[in-house]
Amino acid sequence: MDILSILGVIAAFVAIIAGAMAKGAHPSALLNTAAVLIVILGTIAAGMVQTPGRAMKRALQMISWVFKPPDIEMPALIERIVDWSRTARRKGLLALEAEVSKEADPFVRRGLELVYDGAAPDVVRRVLEVEINAREAEDTAGAKVYEGLGIYAPTLGIIGAVLGLMAVMENLQSPEKLGPGIAAAFTATIYGIGIANLFMLPMASKLKQIIAKQTQAREMVVEGLAASAEGDNPRIIEAKLQGYLADGERLASATDTSDKL
Repeated sequence: MDILSILGVIAAFVAIIAGAMAKGAHPSALLNTAAVLIVILGTIAAGMVQTPGRAMKRALQMISWVFKPPDIEMPALIERIVDWSRTARRKGLLALEAEVSKEADPFVRRGLELVYDGAAPDVVRRVLEVEINAREAEDTAGAKVYEGLGIYAPTLGIIGAVLGLMAVMENLQSPEKLGPGIAAAFTATIYGIGIANLFMLPMASKLKQIIAKQTQAREMVVEGLAASAEGDNPRIIEAKLQGYLADGERLASATDTSDKL
């Protein structure tokens, strides 16, 4: 669970409500049915027009990543790849058959199957890189759905404000209605800008970071399995894959290795 994302959502609501109260507005002033219909429903409608059904479905599947990102333990993955390379070097590629059935990740399992079947290193690379590119494109399209919603929401907020002001202009003969009417009109602007900048655009950015991390991990798997298929020394493979780790991960990995020794 990503605590920062949860705290960020809570902080966003607190900032808006507390800010409104600090300015002397009652929190109930932020509740406006017309603004909800115009901004939220209108933004969703714009997203539906823009987005193919497959991308929209993928976007809905990915929304949980904001609060619970996929577990990508690259040091542990490196350790497994190095163990496979040792097994292949000592017992031959056929010894990887047992490892294939144990692997839960479909991408890694497919790569292991290729190595087990005796595919050449360049074949392993080509096959797996096609899948990497396809997955990255599909996931990026899902992230861009939220990016698009973040672009449309402020515009829908302006439309809501203009429609509210139009209603106010029709009641100029009733001065007592002008203040509440103008306040309600600008509530739509708050909805549009708030939804875009506090939720949709940050969500899109976070999803893109997760996608980039997943792609990096898969590229590392390709590099490790291709090197295993080529018969490289496990120590060389480990040293090569360590380059994919961030400094903190590399330090933690080195500490774990020293503990085992």
